[in-house]
Amino acid sequence: MPAPRRGKLAYKLLFWFLLLSMGPMLFVGWHLVRGSQRALRRATLEMQESLAVGFADTASKYVATFRNALAETSSVADFASMNPVRQRQYLDRLLQIHPAVLELSVLDARGVETLRAGRFLGPKPEMRDFGRDDLFEVALGPKGRYVGRLERFQGLYPTVAVSVPILDQSAQPSRPVGVLMARVSLNPLSTMLATEFPLSGPSSAAVVARADGFLIAHSDPKEIYRPDARLPDEVLKALSAQSADHGGGDLPVLSDGRRLLAAYAQTRDLGWLVYIQQPVEVAYQASEEMTSQIVKVLIGVVLLVTALSWVVAGRITQPVRLLKEAADRLGQGRFEDVPELVATNDEIGDLAHTFLDMSESLKEKTGELVSAKQELEKFTKFLEKRVDARTRELKAAQDELIKKERLAAIGQMASVVGHEIRNPLAVINNSIYFIKTKLAAGGEPDSKLSKHVKIIESEIQQANGIINEILTYSRTRELKPERVRVNAWLEELLALYPFPPHVQLEKRLDPADPAVDVDVTEMQQAVRNLLGNAVEVMPPPEGGRLVVRVAVPEPGWARIDVADSGAGIPPEALDKIFSPFFTTKARGTGLGLAVVRKAMDRHKGRVDVESRPGAGTTFRLWLPRAA
Repeated sequence: MPAPRRGKLAYKLLFWFLLLSMGPMLFVGWHLVRGSQRALRRATLEMQESLAVGFADTASKYVATFRNALAETSSVADFASMNPVRQRQYLDRLLQIHPAVLELSVLDARGVETLRAGRFLGPKPEMRDFGRDDLFEVALGPKGRYVGRLERFQGLYPTVAVSVPILDQSAQPSRPVGVLMARVSLNPLSTMLATEFPLSGPSSAAVVARADGFLIAHSDPKEIYRPDARLPDEVLKALSAQSADHGGGDLPVLSDGRRLLAAYAQTRDLGWLVYIQQPVEVAYQASEEMTSQIVKVLIGVVLLVTALSWVVAGRITQPVRLLKEAADRLGQGRFEDVPELVATNDEIGDLAHTFLDMSESLKEKTGELVSAKQELEKFTKFLEKRVDARTRELKAAQDELIKKERLAAIGQMASVVGHEIRNPLAVINNSIYFIKTKLAAGGEPDSKLSKHVKIIESEIQQANGIINEILTYSRTRELKPERVRVNAWLEELLALYPFPPHVQLEKRLDPADPAVDVDVTEMQQAVRNLLGNAVEVMPPPEGGRLVVRVAVPEPGWARIDVADSGAGIPPEALDKIFSPFFTTKARGTGLGLAVVRKAMDRHKGRVDVESRPGAGTTFRLWLPRAA
């Protein structure tokens, strides 16, 4: 039987199906691309500006640390006595405590150096006269301190001059008897920038003096060591034209053709600018990838809708053609009273013309119409199922996109919060070091005071550990797989892990010694998290037994089991233990098992758990075996 010929009605239906289904989708896709580009540019600028403001505050606090250290030293009564021997002791102690301090000088009331100490000075350094210098006059003036002069130590390293008055506290009111001056290295700022903006990343950052463009720090340390280190004149010109404390936007196209997205922030009381830049093409890379994916999806949808519309059009017109053919067979001269009908130029017009001829045989043809209706209902149900399946796929893709956006937001928040918390922690740590130095210099310290100092140091380490754990979970680096033998790799890891004496370790290694391709660092972190959890659920003095097992349960897979004899996990918590920030402990971030799940997903493996309350818990890590 020849295939049915499609008439004009099928092409009309195909045209309207495509127009009604693809028109709104193309319009929405275009708006999605434009909206994503604007949102990505705004988010990138906000993140860069936030980082610039944060580092500007860090730079201010960095200089303020040394200024405060000088002020505290100059206010000591022994120091104000201008006794060179005692002053030398204090200067040596400052050099020892603060490695960034390169040189210290004591000036008398006329601005003449009476004492000079430094890391690179000879036994008898030359004494200088600063009587007419700003760092002497400003320090003795109403402001009472000077932070300013930028120089390159030995022609390479950027330094800043800091000076404070030496006050005689015995006089009422106190009066200045001299000035304490220091040259401080600014290299640690470049180290901080290099850590925050590695060379392998797309962004770079710098700290410059707004007045003359002196390059103070840069995320690429090589830039600092140039004899006349400066930012490009085009960038300096754009920065000098800004009047707000912080901001950002697109820079004009540079002479070398680069287009940059930049942000800046001013430091308090220093006249410095923190500048962060990123190539525009890198910032918009995600948008371009999204545009490519949307275009691919639209092409696929066009092809699918065209095919479905063609089938639907054929199925809809087929019953009409069958009815027309049946009416033609029944109307071959058997009915004489056929009314005149206005027929359109398609199959519907032909059907209207033959309808009167079929009126007397309508009862006989009712069964055929019911059959056609059932066929149409079947196809409608089939189409509904296809639509439901497509809807579920889109919902899964949307859920995955939301999950990735939340993880990116957590990464940005963790980076900013970690940066902001570590600064005060570093200041606290430096203060504790200074307190311990003072206590050691004062003889036998008080035992209670020493105990509380150790508690503070322990809590600082705990806080740093929490920050590191959050950053480890939120940041995703590229995997660096290595082929290892599971037995040897696990033996080495267990030999280095600090098991407490109340935990009995039992190793059960598989004789097959399977080989796997893993990122050693990431997988060590996952196994260490499981070992740490197992040790915590078996507290002293009872302790317990920890079993580490290697097995090859089925072809193509290697499995590592970590089993403890602890109290087990409640059944209602088993479905939540791998969720980020979920924990049943009094302390902790709840990211340990989330890091394990993330590591296994990245290695194309899986992790499952078996636990019985009162009988212990077993975690199983499944890894694909190497070929």
